[in-house]
Amino acid sequence: MTTKDIINPANLVYSKAKLMTENPMHYCPGCSHGVVHKLIAEVIEEMDIQDKTIGVAPVGCAVFAYNYIDIDWQEAAHGRAPALATAIKRLQPDKFVFTYQGDGDLAAIGTAETIHACNRGENIAIFFVNNAIYGMTGGQMAPTTLEGMKTATCPMGRNTELNGYPLKISNLLAELDGTCYVTRQSVQKMASIVRAKKAIRKAFENSMAGKGTSVVEFVSTCNSGWKMSPHDSNKWMEENMFPVYPLGDLKDTEKK
Repeated sequence: MTTKDIINPANLVYSKAKLMTENPMHYCPGCSHGVVHKLIAEVIEEMDIQDKTIGVAPVGCAVFAYNYIDIDWQEAAHGRAPALATAIKRLQPDKFVFTYQGDGDLAAIGTAETIHACNRGENIAIFFVNNAIYGMTGGQMAPTTLEGMKTATCPMGRNTELNGYPLKISNLLAELDGTCYVTRQSVQKMASIVRAKKAIRKAFENSMAGKGTSVVEFVSTCNSGWKMSPHDSNKWMEENMFPVYPLGDLKDTEKK
């Protein structure tokens, strides 16, 4: 028996998904985006839907998502990904259509597009990376920034009297009749990655089954914006982000 015979495939976290291109990623070391990209690529491969999938790339850290996953992509104006995805899915209902958005893109400039697409129950999947900060443009406060959390634009910490409270956008989306599946996951360890991958697949399956909008939020790190090492960022996320954005399903109409 060789080593290859006894390796559990689920533990091969460094194997490369076939749909991932050879382009070097621009993400900072330790960034959660790369892991989420890989999981999406793996699910598309396993479902054998590469030629049936259209992704909508955002403005933000993941603006170059189309450079890394070999499927058809459309680029959306800042925050408008759900509106563009709506048009694509209505024109091509046989396609698996998804958006890939950060918290600034989805929960700030794109709040209206996100809420109305979900309220209409568009048959798309929305993948939402929440790292509680504007990572690409210099680490400014985002709608999801935690109370007391320091950023470039609130160096003394977020003050709720001045800046309001962290926006739990997925909780709001779960209340809409048009959403069929809203879940909050993470990718900081193997068990979390396995659950996140299952959520991605379920979102794709729901969209093609015509059940409505699926939203998968990934509570994530931004070690560059947070000014921490990747290890410390994961620990800080678990201790501070998870209590505000607890993991698990917020809505699943199949379980009613």
